Amino acid sequence: MSPKNSRQQFASKPLEGGARAPVSADSVHTQLGLRAGQSLELLKALHILTAEGKINQDSRRKLKQVNHLTQFLETHLREIAAKKMRDVQGLQMKDAQGTDARKNTLSIADLGAGKSYLGFMLYDLLIKDIWDQEAGALQAHIYGVETRPELVQASRLLAQTLNFKSMTFLNMSALESQINDELPDHIDVVTALHACDSATDDAISFALRKGATFIALVPCCQAEMAGSLKKSKALALARTPLAELWRHPLHTREFGSQITNVLRCLYLESQGYSLTVTELVGWEHSMKNELILARFTGQRKKGAAERLATLVEEFGLMSVAKLRFSKVFESLKGV
Repeated sequence: MSPKNSRQQFASKPLEGGARAPVSADSVHTQLGLRAGQSLELLKALHILTAEGKINQDSRRKLKQVNHLTQFLETHLREIAAKKMRDVQGLQMKDAQGTDARKNTLSIADLGAGKSYLGFMLYDLLIKDIWDQEAGALQAHIYGVETRPELVQASRLLAQTLNFKSMTFLNMSALESQINDELPDHIDVVTALHACDSATDDAISFALRKGATFIALVPCCQAEMAGSLKKSKALALARTPLAELWRHPLHTREFGSQITNVLRCLYLESQGYSLTVTELVGWEHSMKNELILARFTGQRKKGAAERLATLVEEFGLMSVAKLRFSKVFESLKGV
């Protein structure tokens, strides 16, 4: 049965005499904490639901995280789609006058995709409903980028089984994907859900290179800055009382995560993005819960670049920061 028809499935509940009456698909979705129209068959294929339609606590947490992120993305995807549709219609009018019209595709890149839960659910909940993939003037495509070949192959097979035609899965890192010809020059939306350590920075670099309109990041395991803080701890303690913020190993790790994300936000603001920083879900569901949403406005904030450089200098992070935030230091040369 296709995912589109999965809501026609019914659960049942006991009645007097042992008979069972059907329970509506909407009721099943409510009981499982699913979004309206979400495919039960897809969730079974992703092993979030069992074959019997049950869900365990770990899967429920994963489902809640991904569903929340799709809700954050939905408004922006529809907004981008509306603009692209206007562009397509304008190009079609030009084409009628003898000018070639280019194919316009809304593109989404999911970096560090893992088992591609996010990509598949975005496709199921949004992509199928917004556009007719066969006949619509506006097309959409999701690219899943993942380093583990077995997960990439499994995602390819699942997309083929589900007839999700507008999905491509690439076996490479976020860093490698920046210069890979299988990805278009422009990507509209970039996501990275729990991309570990500097892979989130690679996702930001990818988004800047591809001119992303919208970026959604849930960072994980930010160890790079913490390692740099640890190396210079003795010197920092002698120089400033602020070093007490990361004197103890636990604080080094926590402060390292905090300063990493603060610098990432300043970096994105310096490159023309407006920022929203919030929680993805409640902390009881995940300790890696910070959600950074960035929308391109084109207004590059010089003040954000200057504050980033000041923080980097104050905390002795120049060696790492020059690698991760090179555009800031290039823009400040000679200032």
